[in-house]
Amino acid sequence: MDVLFNTIDVRDLLSSHDLDDSSPLSAPDLRLLIDRLQVHSLDIKSKVRDYVLSHHSDFASLFVQCCDAVSSSEELFGRVSDLLSLVSDHPVDSQIRDVVTEITAKRREAKEKKELLELVTVIVELSEELRRVKENVKAGRVVEAAEAMRRLKAALRIRDEAVAVEEGEPVVYGLLRKEWTQCFEEIQDFLVRFVEKAVQFEHQNNAVRVKYMPSLDAIEVIGLHTILEAMDAVGILDYGLAKVADMMIKYVITPAVNGRSHVSFVVDIIQEAGLTTEAVLKIVPPSGPEMENIDGQSIYSAIIQVIRFIYKSLCFENGAWMQCFGRLTWPRMSELIITNFLSKLVPSDASKLADFQSIIKLTSEFETSLKKMMFISSSDNKDDRLSNFTDNVEVHFASRKKVEILAKARNVLLQTDFVLPQEHTRRVAGLKNVGAGEKLPDHVVDLLFLSERCVVSKAASQLMELVHQTLKDVCMSSTRAAWEFYYAVRDALLLYEAIVPVKQERQLASINQVAVLIHNDCLYLSQEILGLAFEYRLDFPNSIKEHAVFVDLAPRFQLMADEILQRQIQLVIRNLKDAIDGADGFQNTHQMQQYESAKFSIDQVVFILEKVYIIWEPLLLPSTYKRSMCMVLESVFSRMTRDILLLDDMAAEETLQLQKLIHLMLESLSSLMDSLDAVGQRRKLQENLTRPLDDLIPSLRKIRTLADLLDMPLKSITTAWESGELFGCGFTASEVDDFIRAIFTDSPLRKECLWRIESASF
Repeated sequence: MDVLFNTIDVRDLLSSHDLDDSSPLSAPDLRLLIDRLQVHSLDIKSKVRDYVLSHHSDFASLFVQCCDAVSSSEELFGRVSDLLSLVSDHPVDSQIRDVVTEITAKRREAKEKKELLELVTVIVELSEELRRVKENVKAGRVVEAAEAMRRLKAALRIRDEAVAVEEGEPVVYGLLRKEWTQCFEEIQDFLVRFVEKAVQFEHQNNAVRVKYMPSLDAIEVIGLHTILEAMDAVGILDYGLAKVADMMIKYVITPAVNGRSHVSFVVDIIQEAGLTTEAVLKIVPPSGPEMENIDGQSIYSAIIQVIRFIYKSLCFENGAWMQCFGRLTWPRMSELIITNFLSKLVPSDASKLADFQSIIKLTSEFETSLKKMMFISSSDNKDDRLSNFTDNVEVHFASRKKVEILAKARNVLLQTDFVLPQEHTRRVAGLKNVGAGEKLPDHVVDLLFLSERCVVSKAASQLMELVHQTLKDVCMSSTRAAWEFYYAVRDALLLYEAIVPVKQERQLASINQVAVLIHNDCLYLSQEILGLAFEYRLDFPNSIKEHAVFVDLAPRFQLMADEILQRQIQLVIRNLKDAIDGADGFQNTHQMQQYESAKFSIDQVVFILEKVYIIWEPLLLPSTYKRSMCMVLESVFSRMTRDILLLDDMAAEETLQLQKLIHLMLESLSSLMDSLDAVGQRRKLQENLTRPLDDLIPSLRKIRTLADLLDMPLKSITTAWESGELFGCGFTASEVDDFIRAIFTDSPLRKECLWRIESASF
């Protein structure tokens, strides 16, 4: 049969074997190929027939097996059909399912009953345990009862914090917890009452009595040690000793710390039949007079006696119990010692800080003794309260000084009224220009960076004295104290900014001496603050040299000074404006009533300016006074000039009256002008202040020229404009044009002059 599966190569059937795959076959080749394929096919058929005949038995056996397989499958199909018919006629599967469900339910019920039985067993055991606890308490077996309560607490899953009842939890557990709580409260009350019987404070005898075998009602005597063991086991030792700790602080520790006289203690041990039954701590009151200086060694020794008594007689040298008592008493005890003893020993003078070293040593030894008795923790630095205080004595000293400095600064600022008597004002005004090196009177100070002197309030001078004294202390102090002093200086300076503007709010809202003094104060403080770093920085402790700054405060006071001065100037200008408004624009001054009204307004202006002169000139810096007064005068002259130039029709007599009013005003202000000129002559001030008043007050030249124009001929006015004189005085072409139209009637000459004015250009 291999021939059936071998591959026939067509090229083997052709006569020529040199054909390649791509060359086409000729017709003879194709006929030859067909003939040979037919011969080859017949040969294959012959071989197949011979193979089948030679294996006839094998093929017969194969066909028999196939027939048997078909018969078996038909028989199996019939059986399956019969089984399916049987099942469909009788539902066995549902019966089996019901049986399985019943078995599962029975097993679950049996399991639940078993668990319930176990739960009941546990509940019975817990209930029995609670009953035994009560019996143990009545019998005085408190330690066993306490240990049982601790086990029951874990079994009932009772926590210290309130916990909601778990879902699905048996109700009986809640009842058992409630019963446990009642039992716990009974034991707690029972043990606490025993402790109260065991530790008694006899106020009349000044003694603390500790009974080792106290009895309560008809209950058998129980040892104090046993009571404490039970309290520790049930977890109420803190609660049980809390009252004892409070009474010990109140009646024993407080008298030992508070008084200046020495309080001593005596311990008596009472024995019966060779057994110690009581321990008594007697408080021996002081017999001598009170001491001026507190004796630290005596106080510490007395407290050590008390703590040793507690350690041996009450806590039975048990470290855990002693630590518990220490947690209850040490915070209050240490606070008492600090408040009534250590804080009073903090030196008030930096030179006495070295004397405090003995107190530091005594305090360290005292806390070491407490640690040996396990009253405070050896590992927790938080318990070193007294050592922490004494080690930071420099900070406490500086903090106290800081409070004193701020209190003194506050008092100075609140008590100063910022008012100088009139005669004193005149005196210091004359002394502002004393020569260099001469002693300055009170309230006259040098400004470091302006080369001028000004008058300041008592508050500012005393505040800076306080600042300089404190900064000297900074230079001589340790780093921690220096920082406190540094912040005290900054806070003291800021107090001025916080207090004075609020306290003097009404004065700052009006024109008066107080506002000028506060302006000078702020200017003076600003200058002084700028100089603090140059004066003291080199002597500061190295650790704060680069961090201590004051320069940030100087702009605040400079700004405050500028704001106060500008507010005063605006108040003056507003008052002057109101006064000039009364002149009704200087209209119709040729009428007597209008003239008197305008004259009254000018008198008001002069009065206000003289008042301002009296307030400002003695107190303000010469440069500030001149600059401020020039601003005020400029507002007056410019307003008056503008009002007159706005008049659209003026009679000849009216021009003369207006000229008279201008001359009256300038004459009345001549002394004021002379004072401004004198400022530049007394000192070499800034270049802009040594210039003529006409340059500093542009409207002054203009109003003087206006007075001349009021009686000047038309041609002269025109010539003055063409020459540039009027333009140099601040007049504009439109103003001159309107002025001519208001004074002179329409005429060819006026038209010509107006044309000439319009033609001239500058």
